[in-house]
Amino acid sequence: MTSTTKTTEHGLSKFHRLLLDQVRHEFTASQQYVALATWFDDRDLPQLARVFYGQSLEERDHAMMIVRFLLDNDVPATIPQTDEIQNDFATPRDLVALALRQEREVTGQFHLLAKTAREENDYTGEQFLQWFLKEQTEEVAKMSTLLAVIDRSNGNLFDVETFVARDMPDEGDDPTAPETAGPSVAG
Repeated sequence: MTSTTKTTEHGLSKFHRLLLDQVRHEFTASQQYVALATWFDDRDLPQLARVFYGQSLEERDHAMMIVRFLLDNDVPATIPQTDEIQNDFATPRDLVALALRQEREVTGQFHLLAKTAREENDYTGEQFLQWFLKEQTEEVAKMSTLLAVIDRSNGNLFDVETFVARDMPDEGDDPTAPETAGPSVAG
């Protein structure tokens, strides 16, 4: 490692411990998005299901990008269990509101990671996080827009499905994205 990070009693910097925790957050987000997608899929709303199945794959890849970074920097990358997943919802709005909250929480987590990397003079780590910060801006905007569309639909999910099909196409691979450990599944 070329950074000047200080180590803890466990041999890892605070930044690396936070990155390991972020792997858990990303895998949890992936599983939560599968739960959201399945809820929509079960209600014959294929466009909304598609969005959240795709989000699940993206979050999985984000975890694997962090794993690749850890491996490349000689940090032991242990794969954690995920946190509890919510499966019961009263309305479609509840699902998208949860997704937006989740994206905002992840944004805060990446801000803390970037701050910690900077405080520890881990310039490689700080540079690695720049792509995630950009990505989180896009993800929060996407979920904010979807929530606004659901709110304006007055319960007509077919209008929401039309919007999603027209204005939320599948995203292609981002050539600037960090490399994953193993193959990437999103894109």
